[in-house]
Amino acid sequence: MQVLVHFYSYFKDLTGCAETVQNVPDGSTIGDLLRELVTRFPKLAACRIRRSSPSAEYQDRACVLKPGDEVSLFPPVQGG
Repeated sequence: MQVLVHFYSYFKDLTGCAETVQNVPDGSTIGDLLRELVTRFPKLAACRIRRSSPSAEYQDRACVLKPGDEVSLFPPVQGG
């Protein structure tokens, strides 16, 4: 199945694109998608994408994706 992924902030710089379509097996979770993206875009591994906040609704990584879902990835916000 295909999932549309949007990249924001420096994730866009690391991937070289603002969005992409990622193919994942049926029944995949957001966590599975993140692993696929790190494999496809190795530079994401250095920024600990697994700790970022996927999806505009902040879904848990165990959330099962459906065909046509959209996932937005943006770096964690840090204050000081």
